[in-house]
Amino acid sequence: MKLDARKIIIRPVITEKATRLKDEERTMVFEVHPKANKVQIKQAVEEIFKVKVEAVRIVKMKGKTRRLRFRVGKTKDWKKAYVKLREGEKMIEFIEAV
Repeated sequence: MKLDARKIIIRPVITEKATRLKDEERTMVFEVHPKANKVQIKQAVEEIFKVKVEAVRIVKMKGKTRRLRFRVGKTKDWKKAYVKLREGEKMIEFIEAV
């Protein structure tokens, strides 16, 4: 399956844990396309952000069950990737819009 690099990396995940990983372990967390594999994710990050990637770990996240009055629904399943950058590479900075 051939995907564009911009379609593989959907968005960065910005949480307390992701921020700690970024500062301490040089690891970035991204929401990625559900059908993307580790090799495609590595190539997409290297192409978009112009950095070298050391390792990629993937986690499949199950959607949560939600209720609204008498109806039961479910949020979508998604895939999360932990991307560790090589030593000496510049960290990726995200600018949040106010």
